[in-house]
Amino acid sequence: MRLPHVYPILDTATLARRGASPLLAAEAFLEAGAGILQLRHKEHYTRELFETARAISVLCHNAQVPFVINDRADIARLLDAGLHLGQDDLPPAEVRRIIGNEAMLGFSTHNAAQLEAAATEPANYLALGPVYSTASKENPDAVVGIENLERWRPLCFKPLVAIGGITRENAEAVFNAGADSVAVISDLYPPECSKQNLRARMEEWLKLRH
Repeated sequence: MRLPHVYPILDTATLARRGASPLLAAEAFLEAGAGILQLRHKEHYTRELFETARAISVLCHNAQVPFVINDRADIARLLDAGLHLGQDDLPPAEVRRIIGNEAMLGFSTHNAAQLEAAATEPANYLALGPVYSTASKENPDAVVGIENLERWRPLCFKPLVAIGGITRENAEAVFNAGADSVAVISDLYPPECSKQNLRARMEEWLKLRH
């Protein structure tokens, strides 16, 4: 599979701090031309949030853009969405029994041993990070760094998404180190998250590789 160069993450905690909704951000990013969206929610799924996720799923379906749920295989199955797993979640091979073999599946790694082990898992793509220090994750793993990203890239033959502290200023170095795609949270969200501002920021990101 081929991933879009920019992998926008709708992080509910970051959006709440900015006073914006995931649905508003999804609409703005899709209007700007985003090629994939992930909904990242680390707390309990309320009925309201599930309905928001369903609405985003419909938007993505209509735009023919993959929609990915973070961590929750049950929610992904209900919404016919892709799934992204962390190291503490169910193993990818077990999750395939829930979401099926056709759904998009991503798997996070944080060091060379995890990346090498993950290469044999039934995931469509792998993520590696944090490349730089990040404020979007509580208790983040050790920083990988550009040098290790480049050194470890040959351990994985699958598409590789770099994540963690990636900004418009340092993204080119991440691509040059071997990443196929960059997952972005903080730098996608300007201080004032109006729909216009969110769309403009996404457009800035999408111009980086043109």
